[in-house]
Amino acid sequence: MEVRRRQAAERSELEPEPAAPPHAHYPSHNYMNMKNKFTNEPDRLPLPMWAVGAIVVVVLALVGCLTFCIFKKCITKKKPKKVRERKRGHKGRGGGEGEGGDKKEDGDKKEGKGKEERENLGKLEFTLDYNFTDSQLIVGILQGQDLAAMDIGGTSDPYVKVYMLSDKKKKFETKIQRKNLCPVFNETFIFKIPYAELGGQTLVLQVYDFDRFSKHDVIGQIKIPMNSVDLGKPLQEWRDLENGEKEKQERLGDVCISLRYVPTAGKLTVNVMEAKNLKKMDVGGLSDPFVKVVLQHNGKRIKKKKTTVKKNTLNPYFNESFSFEVPFEQIQKMQVILSVYDYDKLGSNDAIGKTFIGYGASGVGLHHWSDMLANPRRPIAQWHTLQLEEEVDAVLKGPHR
Repeated sequence: MEVRRRQAAERSELEPEPAAPPHAHYPSHNYMNMKNKFTNEPDRLPLPMWAVGAIVVVVLALVGCLTFCIFKKCITKKKPKKVRERKRGHKGRGGGEGEGGDKKEDGDKKEGKGKEERENLGKLEFTLDYNFTDSQLIVGILQGQDLAAMDIGGTSDPYVKVYMLSDKKKKFETKIQRKNLCPVFNETFIFKIPYAELGGQTLVLQVYDFDRFSKHDVIGQIKIPMNSVDLGKPLQEWRDLENGEKEKQERLGDVCISLRYVPTAGKLTVNVMEAKNLKKMDVGGLSDPFVKVVLQHNGKRIKKKKTTVKKNTLNPYFNESFSFEVPFEQIQKMQVILSVYDYDKLGSNDAIGKTFIGYGASGVGLHHWSDMLANPRRPIAQWHTLQLEEEVDAVLKGPHR
């Protein structure tokens, strides 16, 4: 038995120890091996150190670019406005130190540009004469030359407005010359002014470009102080047009009218189409507009009609037609008077503005009437600018040429 025990002990010593269990059963052992590998053996990493450095540099560059873009968009966006404001401030104050030379250069450039603009506007030939017997200033508008092109087609539809600066209510207008940069007018206008009062007056000749569907553009103007003119003899001369803005006055609005005349039937049709940009008459900033149409023959009222009232609008659309019987032999002395009113339930209706077309009219009113007569049976539409009621009444009561 002892021999057997010794043999068994010797066999157990000679047999190898059983293998350790797989690493899957000891996760902490696997983690420790990996940690030791990356900590103690950096030269065996899967990426070389220069590649890691390059990645870090790229990431930092992207972050820097993103930060720069955000800064530029959110902070420096307001800088140009401040710069412009500073420039305006310097111009308004006359500039600071070291800016004198630059300002002189800018001034020279502006003067040069101004001269070029004046040259490009064209020029106008006119005459002035004074009748001492009748106390009349006679203004003749002869012709224009090389006027500025205001239309897309490289031409203009010029006409001339003549008035005294101290009395803008009394204005004269020449006929419109279609598509002509060198128009010939040959028209005469008379101002009845005592010679003693003439010295303090300024005569204004404004050249406009006619536009059927929008505002008329100012091509240029000439201002003539009468104390600088020798009226002892007739004056005839050319003058260059200067930049001029349309006289500033309260805008009353515009109304679009279509006219159609059939000579064989003796029928005149007036279609009140629409109005726009009317003057605000109510407390709420709107109006209740309607249009009254009056037909006159040689100053005598024949018929009157009116449209419906459009509530709370400054841009009403009417599209209402009115027919009048007008014999062909009377059409030359006819007048169509258009008055736009603001309707009021409690009180009287307030006049917004007024205009008229036909006999005695000038500018757009005369041109529209002429177009209608030249195109029988065909409706002719045209926008008309409203004027003060008293101004139009003064023209209607005055003598017509």
